[in-house]
Amino acid sequence: MIKKIRYIHFAGVKGVGMAPLAIIAKEAGINVTGSDIEDEFITDELLEKANIKPFVGFSKKNIKDPDLVITTGAHGGFDNLEVKEAKRKKIRVMTQGEAVGLFMDGTIFGRRFTGISVTGTHGKTTTTAMVATILKEANLDPSYVVGTGFVPSLGSSGHLGQGKYFVSEADEYITEPKYDRKIKFMWQNPKIAVITNIEFDHPDAYKTIDDVKEAFKKFPSKLPKDGILITCGDDHEVRKLFKAYKGNRITYGFSKDNDFTVSEVRPCNDGKKYKGILEFRVMRKNQDFGKFYLNVFGIHNALNATAAFVVGHNLGLNTHSIKKGLLAFQGTKRRSEFIGALKSGARVFDDYAHHPTEIKNTLRGFKQNFSNIKLVCIFQPHTYSRTKSLFEQFSKSFTDADILILTNIFASLREKKDPEMSSELLANEARKYNKEVYFKPALSDVVKYVNSKKYGKDTIIITMGAGDVYKISEGLRLH
Repeated sequence: MIKKIRYIHFAGVKGVGMAPLAIIAKEAGINVTGSDIEDEFITDELLEKANIKPFVGFSKKNIKDPDLVITTGAHGGFDNLEVKEAKRKKIRVMTQGEAVGLFMDGTIFGRRFTGISVTGTHGKTTTTAMVATILKEANLDPSYVVGTGFVPSLGSSGHLGQGKYFVSEADEYITEPKYDRKIKFMWQNPKIAVITNIEFDHPDAYKTIDDVKEAFKKFPSKLPKDGILITCGDDHEVRKLFKAYKGNRITYGFSKDNDFTVSEVRPCNDGKKYKGILEFRVMRKNQDFGKFYLNVFGIHNALNATAAFVVGHNLGLNTHSIKKGLLAFQGTKRRSEFIGALKSGARVFDDYAHHPTEIKNTLRGFKQNFSNIKLVCIFQPHTYSRTKSLFEQFSKSFTDADILILTNIFASLREKKDPEMSSELLANEARKYNKEVYFKPALSDVVKYVNSKKYGKDTIIITMGAGDVYKISEGLRLH
């Protein structure tokens, strides 16, 4: 039982996992301060809207006797000087992963929540946001933590609702790289857990795919006896891992041996009745739930939406209400987000995809949704370790792009530069599978190149990566 919390300080408050927690704490009436580096983040606008103004840089002076300090794995983690100062003052310190579990538990707010956790290598942010949107549209006022900058259908990426549900993205990364290797999602205690897929990622945390699987295998142990595990039955690793699972498990996917099956996924043609741009059908054995409509495109999003539907269905929501919620979902910040059009006519989008599978799915979605387009992909690899570990997969993941532009690797604050790996090497390898590949080291080089090309209305430009590649649009000649 934690004592009454009146003041929380967030060391690294701009992080996509931290900002939602700061907003929730603020909504709970808790005094909130935070600090971070000066660089622009996608959470800046959200924090400003919540009247949270971060201190610039980290300093012992920022620790003004809070009841709790929350930190991240970035910015030094437990070695951050603010964290060290808090410990010196005997102030309780916890990581973002532990804090999500604390918030979901609800005792810090004098409440008890029914937790819903969404994890997986890909799709967890979108699926979490979809579930929260469904509950919001059903007037259930959920609390939620979504790991992104902004979710239009929710108005924020973090919220403390009056309802009984707490929906959270469940991160498979480690709690604190140097001192605590517990998987972040193991701090959560949900009633319903969703696993979208399992692939090798985060090579700085996991040595092999077997290590990744071992982590995910433990996650359902956090469920109570009457809890529900919802998994994508199409995913090879998920299917193998939970084949002998003895708890209450529900599967979804395209294969007919799933409990809930997805079919008839196509761009939406019924513009008169619906505004959606993607339609699909969901069935459970002989029960037909009819067509669903989304305002986001891509087969992967039909799967994400089906996972969200299964959650809503098991909470007792009627199908019409869930369909309404899914249609209200407008995507999230940095997920196939429309930025604007160039003066020359080309449309510009931005996406967070930073893993080969995410890249493939996203580019394929653009090709399927927009007919007769030239697709220009500007990719910024994220971390030397991921680029090196998945080098071959990366090189083959851009085949749906007509033109590929690679910029320098965006290094994590947790790693050092690896002289054996570079985007130029990746560009050379990608030329085996793509006709037009260019290496432009700096973001300014990319801006200069794109502006010189004057791409027309037949072209879609997508900036892609988990770093700061989205800033390219600031230099483009947009309307």
